[in-house]
Amino acid sequence: MRHTDNPRFGSVIFRRNSNQIMTEGGLWDNACELYPLKGATPKLTPRPVMVFPSGAKVSFAHLQYEADIHSWQGSQIPLICFDELTHFTRKQFFYMFSRNRSTCGVKPYIRATTNPEADSWVGEFIAWWIDDKGYPIPERSGVIRYFIVVDDKVLWSDNREELADKYGVRVEDTKSFTFIASSIHDNKILLEQDPGYLANLNALSSVEKGRLLFGNWKIKPSAGMYFKRDQDQIVTSIPGRIVKICRAWDLAATIPTPENPSPDATAGVLIGRLDDGRYIVLDVVYGRWRANDVRKKVKDTAESDRFKYPGTKIRLPQDPGQAGKEQAESYVKFLAGYSVKTLRVSGDKITRAEPFSSQWQAGNVLILAGSWNEAYFTELESFPDGAHDDVVDASSDAFSEIAPNGISLVGRVVGQSAVSRIKW
Repeated sequence: MRHTDNPRFGSVIFRRNSNQIMTEGGLWDNACELYPLKGATPKLTPRPVMVFPSGAKVSFAHLQYEADIHSWQGSQIPLICFDELTHFTRKQFFYMFSRNRSTCGVKPYIRATTNPEADSWVGEFIAWWIDDKGYPIPERSGVIRYFIVVDDKVLWSDNREELADKYGVRVEDTKSFTFIASSIHDNKILLEQDPGYLANLNALSSVEKGRLLFGNWKIKPSAGMYFKRDQDQIVTSIPGRIVKICRAWDLAATIPTPENPSPDATAGVLIGRLDDGRYIVLDVVYGRWRANDVRKKVKDTAESDRFKYPGTKIRLPQDPGQAGKEQAESYVKFLAGYSVKTLRVSGDKITRAEPFSSQWQAGNVLILAGSWNEAYFTELESFPDGAHDDVVDASSDAFSEIAPNGISLVGRVVGQSAVSRIKW
């Protein structure tokens, strides 16, 4: 906004994927609310861009693949912005430094926002601003340091002249950098207009809450961080009315052999949503069978569920590719007469498990007493480090099928909550 009266000024705001630019409430929607207040005209071709009366431009683009950086060869971009920097590769980031140049009278600069991600290159890059536990150091937030890159290694100093002298480069070759920590509590307008948003963040699993609410850069998934048996309650009867119910399956077709004594198992988890908003795990079918026996077990279980829990929906995974599609269609025909849904598996296992884990950690999941309880607890508590996660996948899918949208998507709608700003 400072430079929109400069006809030669231009900025590009990058997201990793193009759909992240145009998504509901995303960059483009916000730009359409903000920039026209200063006279900008929105244009969508050849790429989304805001053109101000002076001729200054703010463009929106994506760098989905590393090779996409080469399409920016020859560009002069006075201001480069990265939205969610951890989504970009280190190579993409440092290459775009070479495009950050200007003849319009504005000193070139870069800005980025990001959420914490323990294993990202960004976490290593900002390590000086982060304490041993992974939290931003308050007194270092906003402190400017200087760096150069030599043989692909980032070298730092608190003093620009000393850095240049030590490595025999020009002072102009050093880059200034700072990290500014921020949290949801800095976004006062959002909290005033949507006070329930903070409750959404508090409902996340321990790992996601640590990252997105508290800004922890070192917290990682480990066994016991998603499911602990003391966070739920075993009941001997169903305490209320079931309003929605689903059994989801994680399918396998391998039996144990001397070479592979513990292959993946077939798991079918039955979960119901109660009229008081809680959830109850009603039954778990688990075993290692051949393909034909798996199909028979699925159908026998469907018949048993229809008798015991009328209205039970069946959810089956659809693997990628034609073979997965054909298997899904085959199962639907095989289970004619039952309410069956197949869905392509997308997202990593942790992301799929987080909505169910959040409700588990909040004490909103009950377990109906049964002989399967101990084995179920054992596998859940070992997630994601355990040898198997079959019941976790099945539980996650059953939960997502019966949960209201506002809960089942909580792991994906939180957006930038512990977002921080990075300046160059």
